[in-house]
Amino acid sequence: MSHKPVFAVVGHPNKGKSSVVATLSQNDAIVIALEPGTTRQHQAYPLSVDGQILYTLVDTPGFQRPRRVLAWLEAHSLSASDRAETVAAFVRQHSGDPRYHDECELLTPVLEGAGIIYVVDGSVPYSPENEAEMTILRWTGQPSLALVNSIGADDHGDTWQAALSQFFQVVKRFNAVTASFQQHLSLLKTFGQLEPDWERPLEQAINHLSNQRHQRRRQAAELTAQAVEDMLLRREKQTLIVADASTASRESLAGQLRQRWHDHQRQREEALRLAIERLYQHNHIHRQGALLTWQNDHDLFSERSRRAFGVSRSYLTTAGFGAGAAGGIGLDALTLGHSLGAGALIGGLVGAAGSYFYGDRLSFSALRLGPLQQGMQTASFGPVQDSQFGYVVLGRAVDHWWRISHRNHAGQDLLQLENTDSHWLTRLDRTSRRDLQRAFEQCRKKGSLDRAMRQRLSLAVEASFQAYDDWQLNPT
Repeated sequence: MSHKPVFAVVGHPNKGKSSVVATLSQNDAIVIALEPGTTRQHQAYPLSVDGQILYTLVDTPGFQRPRRVLAWLEAHSLSASDRAETVAAFVRQHSGDPRYHDECELLTPVLEGAGIIYVVDGSVPYSPENEAEMTILRWTGQPSLALVNSIGADDHGDTWQAALSQFFQVVKRFNAVTASFQQHLSLLKTFGQLEPDWERPLEQAINHLSNQRHQRRRQAAELTAQAVEDMLLRREKQTLIVADASTASRESLAGQLRQRWHDHQRQREEALRLAIERLYQHNHIHRQGALLTWQNDHDLFSERSRRAFGVSRSYLTTAGFGAGAAGGIGLDALTLGHSLGAGALIGGLVGAAGSYFYGDRLSFSALRLGPLQQGMQTASFGPVQDSQFGYVVLGRAVDHWWRISHRNHAGQDLLQLENTDSHWLTRLDRTSRRDLQRAFEQCRKKGSLDRAMRQRLSLAVEASFQAYDDWQLNPT
């Protein structure tokens, strides 16, 4: 028997076998279709961590003629002692027979030593027709368990469980699309108890997967903290030729800088989301619509985002951030002291930005003009001058991380980010809340983060992940 466990996922066509393989191997590239017969060849999908294979899942075709196969086996078996060899003889004799192609494909990895994971759909009534399949699998003599994977809304799991227990050592309910990480580990532990040779390698697999999960969360926090810092400090610049700068051209330049700033922020958020998805090996997620169009009016700069993830004056105070956190709410007009009609330009631009951002008029340094040098000035737009924007960016990032980290690789639904109806920050410890606010204020006041503050921001983001996780799983 192989040192590293191998599991053949078998069953009737279109009962969720490929979904189970996708979830247990963390591979969302596996084809999962509604049409029976999608899988025609058995195919191995190893799960590895840090280049080390922990175990392998084998996706197989579904049974097509189990009654005929069983009849052949019963006709050629002399006693219970030769049943495994009789199954092997069937595969050798019929390997080129198109009538039994699928049965030979699914039985081959089992005969080579793979454990059996038999998958049934618990949302459909139990049928005695499955007994031929289960009998064939029992004849192989391999360690086995059965999974009741309910695809539809109805529940016939109890009937299935009673029938399956007559054929399999262990029967578990396991929804491949919604199963938690802990259910994944529990399944591995159960298989280790069925086969002594697999107990140690599966214990190691559980430890590796647990460590990987903690490492991924830490890496996701670092990626998120860097993105938040980048977005808070973002500045768009362009040279302005004073001699040719009419009021209209200056207004046009301001509009261009403003649009570039907003476009970059959206793209930076999108880059973060893709990085988080790759980190968790979600490489084929279906999205709704174009760039960042998760739901209607759920843009980074929409009022809906502010309501979902922004924080109010009263919240800042009651949550323990301190009165200083509310500074910047409202319109903070910037006086530059330059000629060239810049005052009127800045006033109009800040007003536009206030209406485009949030209802409480989140303010930022709209347009800055550098010193006049050789008839030219540098115009810059940004960075954000209110930490409110930081909470919106962070909240959206944490929400996305949570949905990705809890998403099974069998999930085929569109990824959509929902609004929240209360604030997850209430679950965050006071030190982390303080560090978030200090990081946002340091970005605003100093235009950069020092190394120590950057580290505290990363730790606070990781604490935010845990707080959001607690809040989602226990909202009351």
